[in-house]
Amino acid sequence: MTGKERDRRITDLGTLKALAHPLRMNLLRGLTIARVATASQLAEQVDEAVSLVSYHLRKLAESGLIEEAEPRSADGRERWWQPASDGVSIRDEDFRDAPEQAAAYTAASRLFFEQRADMYRRFLDERSHWGEEWNSAADATESSLRLTADELAELNREIIALLRRYDEHGRAAEAAGDSEGRENVAVHTYTFPFRV
Repeated sequence: MTGKERDRRITDLGTLKALAHPLRMNLLRGLTIARVATASQLAEQVDEAVSLVSYHLRKLAESGLIEEAEPRSADGRERWWQPASDGVSIRDEDFRDAPEQAAAYTAASRLFFEQRADMYRRFLDERSHWGEEWNSAADATESSLRLTADELAELNREIIALLRRYDEHGRAAEAAGDSEGRENVAVHTYTFPFRV
């Protein structure tokens, strides 16, 4: 663990709107993976102009989602950035009070879903480049369960606890120099009620 706040809970509309921008979300995701980066490095990843990326990084910083990091090079002209927390959490219950808030939460959730779906589509398109070991390890499942709302909440807590355990293990192993064969792995879960 890095000592940063874990899954900072976003509860205000301004921060939600700052995050619910396609480029900003991609920048935050890229910065989370890199842990520290400059606008130039991130601009290359997202194929955008450095000036545009710098602008959006400043907006993320104004919202407290990212912060300046210690410089990693002698070039004092570039600012280094890092996530302000180890993840963010956005919950429906924090945006129910007004129609504008509920609409913003729904729009943000749709954006996040589309970006995650695009990540998975890219994996499917590039699957042949990952090799047998990674293709065998990757998985997509769908389960239909009969649960109460309390049971669903408990299931979500258990899934998050399991993911945190694996995240902490991976970070500790990498910090100890065990980076052989490690890749970024996305885990997307959606738990929701439905009727047929």
